[in-house]
This record gives sequence, structure tokens and C-alpha cells, in this order.
Amino acid sequence: MDLKVVDELLSTTRSVRKRLDFSRPVEPEVIEKCIELSLQSPTGSNTQGWRVVVVTDEEKRKAIAEAYRKGFAMYAEAGLAPPADETLRGRQMPRVIDSATYLAERLEQAPVHVLYCIEGRVEEAGVLAQASIYGSILPAAWSFMLAARARGLGSAWTSIHLFFEKEVAELLSIPPEFTQAVLLPVAYFTGDTFKPAKRIPATELTYWNEWGEPRS
Repeated sequence: MDLKVVDELLSTTRSVRKRLDFSRPVEPEVIEKCIELSLQSPTGSNTQGWRVVVVTDEEKRKAIAEAYRKGFAMYAEAGLAPPADETLRGRQMPRVIDSATYLAERLEQAPVHVLYCIEGRVEEAGVLAQASIYGSILPAAWSFMLAARARGLGSAWTSIHLFFEKEVAELLSIPPEFTQAVLLPVAYFTGDTFKPAKRIPATELTYWNEWGEPRS
């Protein structure tokens, strides 16, 4: 493999908000190809319980966006966002909140909404079952984002609509035994590329053989 290309894909696949091109339609065939690639991801016990709901209907996108905005307001009022402070993450938060607000106000304008769902519910499940259920769907959603990025599409990992999960499920006829894991607004992005994000160095977050121990 061309590691330069692979590394660029992995390090520049962003949650895209302000650079989504709402005016440009997205071809269904491109979405279908990204989904096909995403379902090569791991699946616990080979259950293959994924389901993907693609929403292009304007009225349904508006309804999802309204649920999202209500959830976004609840999230903001509850003070759930990490605080701004002098840490690396804290310094980034004002910009993140600004772009998240931008997307919340315009979510229905994204020409495609993609919801990744998984068979099973986690409310009463133990740690092992929860890990298996989410471990079988979140890699697929991330693989979709990677495949989309490689094709000039931007997406943003969102889940705030889940404040109103039942309402969205009813809107889209999602059966109650399926869990919605993530909502991805999708559109072509403007500009040429993205830069790697500023992150806490991996050496500060990686332990070897025992918690808190760096590599000797």
C-alpha cells in the first residue's frame, strides 16, 4: 500500500461542518459504494447486524434536523460540552462549539443523512454485550467516513438526535429492536484537503504492560 496516501486519509478525515457544500447533490451510487465498503468492517460473532438508513427526502431531513436542534439545545443547557480552559482540548472548544452550532442550524441542508443502526439494544446489556453491539457498528460508520473522504465527501459524526431516538425511529420506521448508533450528514466538501488535527501526543496516552507505564 501507498502509506503516504493511507496516512493522509487516516489523519485528515475530519468531522466536517462549515465546509459542507449544501448546494451540490450527492450521487446515490457514491453513497452506496461507501456503504458497501463500510460493511467490510468487523462484526462481533459474525452477526452482520448492520442496517443503514439513507435519508434524502427533504421533509424527513427537516424533521430530523428539528429533533437534532432540540437535542442540541438540551445538550447546551445541561452544560455537557467540555469546558474551555488552557489545556489543548480546552483551547479548541470554542471553535468546536462554533462549528457544531453552525451545523445544528443548517442540518437539513445536508443533501444526505446516513444513519448507522445495529440489531440489539444496550439498555439492559452488560459490558460485554455493549462492547459487542457497539463494536459491530461504530467501525462501519467510521469506514463510511473514510470511504466518503476519499471520494471528496465530507461527513460529521453526530448523535445528539438520540435525545429523540424514538421519534426519529418512528419517522423512519426503524424497528424498536434496532439501536441507532450515529447520524452522518453528508455532502461534498469545499476546498482541496484537510490538515491533521492537533491532538495530545500518543506517547502521553499510551501505556505498555501496565496502566500509566510508558514504553521503556
